[in-house]
Amino acid sequence: MDYEFITIKLVTGFIGLWIMTRLLGKKEISQLTPFDFVSAMMLSEIVGNTIYQEDTRYFELIYGLLLWGALSYVFEKVTQHAKRMRAPLEGSTSILICNGKIDMKEMKRNRLDFGQLRMMLRQKDVFALEEVAYAIFENNGSLSVMKKPDYETPSKKDLGMPHEEPFFAYSLVEEGDILENNLKKIGKDKEWLESGLRDKGCRDIKSLAFVEWSKDKGFFVMEG
Repeated sequence: MDYEFITIKLVTGFIGLWIMTRLLGKKEISQLTPFDFVSAMMLSEIVGNTIYQEDTRYFELIYGLLLWGALSYVFEKVTQHAKRMRAPLEGSTSILICNGKIDMKEMKRNRLDFGQLRMMLRQKDVFALEEVAYAIFENNGSLSVMKKPDYETPSKKDLGMPHEEPFFAYSLVEEGDILENNLKKIGKDKEWLESGLRDKGCRDIKSLAFVEWSKDKGFFVMEG
């Protein structure tokens, strides 16, 4: 077996899959549509079957990746701009619970039983069906939930508490390594970080597992 040829095809397949992933956008497994799942399976078949077949030429792998990439890109653009085609191609959402009432037709149409519904509700921190006002089954298989007002967590505005500006937290150190890019984002440098950590009693950055900083709370330090 030509290991050099396998290596070349494997590297090519890896780079091709990475480029296609970047072009088609970032999605988590739970956010994949049916087409995304089929596309991922098809790509794995294209790359996997051509890598170890000696009679498959290098340019056949390139052609397969380019053709499938072009089809995927066109499909993505069609579903984005042709709204009438979006539902038939990607599926549509289903309202399983409407105004506190379960729609049994939608449950059966989506082949869901109460055990599956309650499991998805628990994943949303809802442990009783009576708490739910609306539950929407998305076309990627996830569940969006709106609770009844009596079961909603009160906000600071509801409680009459003063408004506070939200601040983003930046990780500055991970496993002893300083994250220079995040320091630049907040307009600080290594000397500022070391000075701030010394004030917290930390003198050896290498011994720290994690350091986070936000404008309102300052440093949060976890030692290794």
